[in-house]
Amino acid sequence: MTHQPIAVALLSGGLDSMVAAARAREAGFRLLALSIDYNQRHQVELAAARRIARHLGAERHVVLPMDLSAFGGSALTADIAVPKDGVGPGIPVTYVPARNTIFLSLALGWAEAAGARDLFIGVNALDYSGYPDCRPEFIAAFEGMAELATRAGVEGDPFRIQAPLQSMTKAQIVAEGARLGLDMGESWSCYDPAPGGQHCGLCDSCRLRSKGFVEAGIADPTRYATTPPIA
Repeated sequence: MTHQPIAVALLSGGLDSMVAAARAREAGFRLLALSIDYNQRHQVELAAARRIARHLGAERHVVLPMDLSAFGGSALTADIAVPKDGVGPGIPVTYVPARNTIFLSLALGWAEAAGARDLFIGVNALDYSGYPDCRPEFIAAFEGMAELATRAGVEGDPFRIQAPLQSMTKAQIVAEGARLGLDMGESWSCYDPAPGGQHCGLCDSCRLRSKGFVEAGIADPTRYATTPPIA
């Protein structure tokens, strides 16, 4: 019997993490899904993560509480307005300090405990909001750190940080979701949910999501409170 490897996938409930986790499944991994309840203002994304984990057939889905609002420092974890005037230069206030470092560290701990050596994360360095922890340099550095920081790494069984969407545009990610047969309407991207379970349509994440569907030529299943401006 062929041994089927295990992967831990960080599953936020967003489109990118959905597609990355689906890529892990397509590659033949048994899927462990990890979502972090960091007291983010867009808690609705955790409901999306639960749906996605179920639809992807994750063997286990852990929603781990870690209240980053105790630190603040971001529009997603503190009483700071979410920008609605378009994606601009620089690192926006929606950046959560060290978020991907924290999340990957938790995923690494579970991976080592579960015997997994592959971690999947849906970071993207093209159509994104400029977060420093989405860059290839960060992913490579974390992989090197994981080799130094774990028993498995020290004993010569290193971890691989898989970022299959790293160099894709949002349109390419949407097209990949369609190729994988995903119901992308199950995912959630909005940073500032509108009443009635709608995406606001104006935050950076909504704008990038809408732009991806438009450029991919694929119908957008997202319900927006305000139609996102065409970039």
